[in-house]
Amino acid sequence: MTSRPTSQDRPAPVSPSLSLSLADAPTRQARNSAALWTATGRCRGHEVVRRRGFVAVDGDERAGLRVLIQEPDLDRAELAEVAALVRGAKGPVNVEDPFSSTDLSPLGMRNWQMPVMLRPPGPVGRPALEVIRVRRPEDLQAAERIVIEGFELDGFEPHRPGELFPAALIEQPGVDVFVALCDGVPAGAGVSVLDDGIGSHYWVGTSPAFRSRGVGRAVMLGALAHLAEVPVTLTASKLGRPLYESLGYTVAAPSTWWASVPVAP
Repeated sequence: MTSRPTSQDRPAPVSPSLSLSLADAPTRQARNSAALWTATGRCRGHEVVRRRGFVAVDGDERAGLRVLIQEPDLDRAELAEVAALVRGAKGPVNVEDPFSSTDLSPLGMRNWQMPVMLRPPGPVGRPALEVIRVRRPEDLQAAERIVIEGFELDGFEPHRPGELFPAALIEQPGVDVFVALCDGVPAGAGVSVLDDGIGSHYWVGTSPAFRSRGVGRAVMLGALAHLAEVPVTLTASKLGRPLYESLGYTVAAPSTWWASVPVAP
């Protein structure tokens, strides 16, 4: 049976030292994102490369390469290593740069920007839909399916259960997956990570059949209930930004994302 959160699941009250400024948000988002992808990569059995200025998870033909820029001032050796990883990637390449300071255009990559946003500790409303913290394999597979469909992750089609969200992911410290139910049917999903006193959200998506029914808000509120007493960051899409602003998030800085250019069939 899927477990429900209890008072013991909630983080301890945040201390004044854990307050977070807008200027610090990109760095903390970088660290949190690295924590998620490091955990995911290890659960998948993929190579994790950790350097001062970046963390990379080098996956297979479907998962590809994920690079998380950790500092705004990569040195020549780090830039050369990132370039080598990109050129040698077995699958698609995605690079997150919350500092918008690393130019990867010489590698023939496309880029776009999304804002890093910050929510200070504060009360959280109750979701209008039931939101469960995933504990059962079937719920994790439902969340995985929703994210693949909602984000149109064609590289993960046909669906192979456990490929995007390995079973061991929900056993990793600080990593939680949530599912929102609409009339008992899994309708939305998201991942939250609590690391070093900071929370963040990833893969907040809605099944196409349930869009425009408040599912995304329910997922966010369900996840925030466990993070209400800590600062929380995220990187927002254009469509998601209004929802996040309504939940108390403020834009901190632009984040630049880079991706390999798809090869035409």
